[in-house]
Amino acid sequence: MGKVHDGIAGRVREFVERQPVFFVATAPSGDDGHVNVSPKGLADTFVVVDEHTVAYLDLTASGAETIAHLRQNGRVTVMFCSFEAKPNIVRLHGRGRVVGLYDDDYAVWAARFPANPAARAVIVVDVERVSDSCGYSLPLMSLDGERDLLTPNMERRGADGVVAYRRLKNRASIDGIPAFDDDPEPVSGA
Repeated sequence: MGKVHDGIAGRVREFVERQPVFFVATAPSGDDGHVNVSPKGLADTFVVVDEHTVAYLDLTASGAETIAHLRQNGRVTVMFCSFEAKPNIVRLHGRGRVVGLYDDDYAVWAARFPANPAARAVIVVDVERVSDSCGYSLPLMSLDGERDLLTPNMERRGADGVVAYRRLKNRASIDGIPAFDDDPEPVSGA
């Protein structure tokens, strides 16, 4: 059954690094607003930095709930599930921060991942609690392959198109909380 671990090490780290998908859960402060759970899964976009730190490359997409919530209160849970023969669920509870595309330390964090034209931030999580549980009720499933539609979609848009998309879709969360409004405004005239 469930166990709390001192950090992300040994079999827990091996399990986390082997999973092709993970889930990020955040929520706004207070009693109002929506809890958000985002599936993530593009290869090479998640790293274990050390026993108490993980990071993932955050890609431009149709929403920016995680960014909005982390900038508001920092609370985050990252969950990994096994769909293979040996059942397991690992949860990493902690405080997350957004290292945005225009932040001074972005290049240092982004260097941990392959370049991606859809990148808008690196999410860094200072892990406060590491736990696992049985996963006995999870289905057995096999991975057929990557579904990398996001990257080619953003490549077709080009750099200016990606920025325009973020301005349209990522400025605020579904609850109206400021999210990713980091892109500089276009220069008019010239």
